[in-house]
Amino acid sequence: MEVEEIQKKIFELLEKSKGKKKLKEKDIIRIISQDTGEDKNTVKKVLRGLIDEGKLCYSYTGGASSVEIPSEEYLREKGLL
Repeated sequence: MEVEEIQKKIFELLEKSKGKKKLKEKDIIRIISQDTGEDKNTVKKVLRGLIDEGKLCYSYTGGASSVEIPSEEYLREKGLL
């Protein structure tokens, strides 16, 4: 499976869960790996790449970290928009 396809699946998953449930990094890796049949390490590399590029970000709530799609305000603040 191509990297772009995995990225698309990750974004779809995060869009579906937005406002409902915050997903941890390991949950995203597990779900995408099961859905696509890709190795967990491959999914992890793609996810980390999206985070490094600023297309996704970590958020911290109540002592737990989760991954989410950043707001436009955050992107402007980081100079990515």
